[in-house]
Amino acid sequence: MSDPIVRFLGRVLALFAPRPRGRHRLEGIARALIPPPPPRFTERLDGHASPVVRPYVLTPGERRAQRERRRALYLATLGIDTGPRHIHGVPVPVAAR
Repeated sequence: MSDPIVRFLGRVLALFAPRPRGRHRLEGIARALIPPPPPRFTERLDGHASPVVRPYVLTPGERRAQRERRRALYLATLGIDTGPRHIHGVPVPVAAR
């Protein structure tokens, strides 16, 4: 138990937890239940090894499609159904939209 937080919590639990009587002691149980601390990350990260990627940047076509979807959702809240112009590659007539 080299981690100071784990040692502190162990001492606090030892003060406030009731001590069992008999042959079984709390210390043995507490040591078995507390997992060892994870190993520390010691390597330095190389910033030039990974490319700078911004997945939230959209192409103009993706931005246009997103704007059309948002506009269709907004108009749907007003009761106006814009609908798709093509379903499975087949043009949809205006009366069906």
